[in-house]
Amino acid sequence: MIAFLVVLALVAAILLWAILIYNGLVRMRNMVQEAWSGIDVQLKRRTDLIPNLVSTVKGYAVHEKGTLEEVIRLRGVAQNAQGVGETAQAQGLLGAALGKLFALAENYPDLKANANFAQLQTSLGEIEDEVQLSRRYYNGAVRNLNIAVESFPSNLIAGRFGFEKAEFFELESPSERAVPKVEF
Repeated sequence: MIAFLVVLALVAAILLWAILIYNGLVRMRNMVQEAWSGIDVQLKRRTDLIPNLVSTVKGYAVHEKGTLEEVIRLRGVAQNAQGVGETAQAQGLLGAALGKLFALAENYPDLKANANFAQLQTSLGEIEDEVQLSRRYYNGAVRNLNIAVESFPSNLIAGRFGFEKAEFFELESPSERAVPKVEF
């Protein structure tokens, strides 16, 4: 009878341990999804701002049609990107194109003095800061999930219930990591 109670207590402890680990993995996976949602919101704000910015620049920089079209094209690519890797790559290219767009302002003093352009530039800077914060939060949530998925003993539960490592939000090339210098 005592042996039965000991075995029963041991089985109950193992079951409780497995439930706690499973629930922790679910919580971490949900944090990753929530963090990705935060990045997605900031990137949507960024892409929504771009048409206004292009429209403002278009009136001043008539001869810069190629740069404006490239920004618009890359905005579409960024909006249609799927998954973390593809989104990171598309957003990196869009950021580089926006840097070129802001560099155009150096050649157009009237554009630099335009209050609407200045406000759009400030808004874009604020959004970029929010994207950076969201990216850090996401990558931290991914790190925690990945550690749990790979570490013993939680890897036993993770493998059994199909938990997988998540992908970090990273920029792939050094040129995408460079922050465009914008001076007015």
